[in-house]
Amino acid sequence: MIKADGKTFDFLDEKHIDPSFLEVFKFDSPNQYIQTETKEFCAVCPFSGLPDIGYINIEYFPEGGLCIELKSLKYYFNSFRNVGIYQEAATKRIYNDLKYKLNTNRIRVTSLYYIRGGFKTTCIEGKID
Repeated sequence: MIKADGKTFDFLDEKHIDPSFLEVFKFDSPNQYIQTETKEFCAVCPFSGLPDIGYINIEYFPEGGLCIELKSLKYYFNSFRNVGIYQEAATKRIYNDLKYKLNTNRIRVTSLYYIRGGFKTTCIEGKID
């Protein structure tokens, strides 16, 4: 909760991020590079209570024999919408949840947050070499 100018902005904590939305399907092509991206990611800055809106890019190789189902990814991202989480922590959380669900070490998550207050922030977690 943030108080500003006599008003209260409430937001949820990180336990409301729901990785159970993530669904995978079998895909046997461990050397195929897969990239998926969205410009519609939104969470809440826990310092200011203001929305953090950004672009998320996910790159991975399905070495675990699994691909992410995109509709489920959209629902998972939607679970961040009212959660107070720093940009860096959101990037790491997405990376960890997807790495676990996809059973791959060759994954990278990049977030590029839209400029707010004059700062542009890019976070990269993981590697795909």
